[in-house]
Amino acid sequence: MELSEYLRRIPKVSLHCHLEGSVQAATVVELARKHGEALPGGRTVENLYDYPDILEFLKVYTMVAGLMRDHDDFHRAAYETLQEAREHGVRYREMFWSPMAHMGAGVPYATAADGLVAGIRDAETDMGIQCRLIADIDRMQEPEAGLEMLDQVLEHRRPELIGLGLDYAEAGNPPEKHWKAFARAARAGLHRTAHSCEDAPARNVETCLDLLGCERIDHGYHVLEDDSLVRRCAGEGVLFTCAPVSTAWVYFGNDLANHPIKTMVKEGLKIMLDCDDPPMFGTNPSNDYAVAVEHMGLGPEEVRETVMNAIDGCWLDDTSKRRMRRDWGREIDALTVQLDASPG
Repeated sequence: MELSEYLRRIPKVSLHCHLEGSVQAATVVELARKHGEALPGGRTVENLYDYPDILEFLKVYTMVAGLMRDHDDFHRAAYETLQEAREHGVRYREMFWSPMAHMGAGVPYATAADGLVAGIRDAETDMGIQCRLIADIDRMQEPEAGLEMLDQVLEHRRPELIGLGLDYAEAGNPPEKHWKAFARAARAGLHRTAHSCEDAPARNVETCLDLLGCERIDHGYHVLEDDSLVRRCAGEGVLFTCAPVSTAWVYFGNDLANHPIKTMVKEGLKIMLDCDDPPMFGTNPSNDYAVAVEHMGLGPEEVRETVMNAIDGCWLDDTSKRRMRRDWGREIDALTVQLDASPG
């Protein structure tokens, strides 16, 4: 079995993928046409996802979110990204989405949530892939806006909505800015996670764990700047949801062999791999694994471990996770034997 086929077929849990960042360029063009909107700067399918830095990326991300306006748009976006994920071995996903971007564009929260849930349920019926949702606070907005979004989440609560997250540009927007929303989410029984230490000091990881009550950390690369915090996270088994391709593009350059993920593994930190915003960065769930294998020295044992880490860190019940570890472990081992037996 070729390595690429092996990495595509291994069963995966996806914990770091954004709905809005998963909309294919062709779908964006069709949504713009549907709603009578022109794409900014004369963009086309070919150059829609072409940007020089994180701030320009966020502008495109927000533009894409603004083109999702009715139930069918959200259904389509959810269904299509889960369809692609299933083709790459993803069987369970906890997917971020950005309600504030849609609410800011005039879309009622309930409209977006209902469309997403319908798409998720249809994908599970048609393809067997399960998905749950994490509502992300836009950290660049004021704390009151995050609390208003959380009001909507709780007022229109859906069983598929299981967590609260924190994303958008981290620099200048530390996690403590939104501590009240996270405290309220905890009281309401929501799980918590946050994008942290993409481009900010290691202390943000500590703040997310101790003040926001986060159960895992999204990205977290600059935690390596604090040896004591690295030891703490390794000892406590804190899961870091890492995205090699997107972060290499945005933050760390093309020297993938020296991406912080490689050092995180060496230091004993618990990581899993995912694809972040797949079409926006020209990747997919299998490709991020391939990058880690090719450039960061991960072999079959480490690949298996990242899958097990993702199972451990997801928010399913313990019985389901034990069953997944047992059954998926056997499946990965069988695939690995086929890989080992391949010529070359």
